Amino acid sequence: MAAILRRTLAASIVLLTGAAAPVGAAASPNSKVVTAHDGLRDLEPDLSGAFDRAHGLAVLVSRGESTSAILRVRGIERSAAGRSFGAHLHSGPCVAGDGAAAGPHYNTDTVAGKVPPRVNRSTEVWLDFTVGPSGAANAMAVVPFTPLPGNRSIVIHEKPTDHHGAAGARLACLPLSW
Repeated sequence: MAAILRRTLAASIVLLTGAAAPVGAAASPNSKVVTAHDGLRDLEPDLSGAFDRAHGLAVLVSRGESTSAILRVRGIERSAAGRSFGAHLHSGPCVAGDGAAAGPHYNTDTVAGKVPPRVNRSTEVWLDFTVGPSGAANAMAVVPFTPLPGNRSIVIHEKPTDHHGAAGARLACLPLSW
């Protein structure tokens, strides 16, 4: 399993950057690769949910003023097949049992102090996905900014993202730091 994940990660880096790079290394002097692979943290520990045994892999590649992001989630309850969920990069850390710790969506307008901030696919990282029959899902997004370093999280929400950026309750998260 670990070998498959390493190959998947390496292939993701090649696809995103257009150049081969060792896992965890930048593909070129102008790019940065950030990865996270771990079991998802349950944000609703008192409830049984589709993501209780799931694990995720995230790869973010920043080159210049843009970032490509890939999210792969495996081990989702098969009963969730066909359902769509919202997933976003959040500004705070992923803490099991504490969805509020993840803070709001990471929004480049908010970081830049723009008031009011725009909320859309170009100011935030939206990684919505639909669960397949095997309990797996993939998502990809490209945004015209590079997130600032810090302890962040990718939060999975109960509903797909609407045009206002809302996606319902926070179900699970994946820690992501750089």
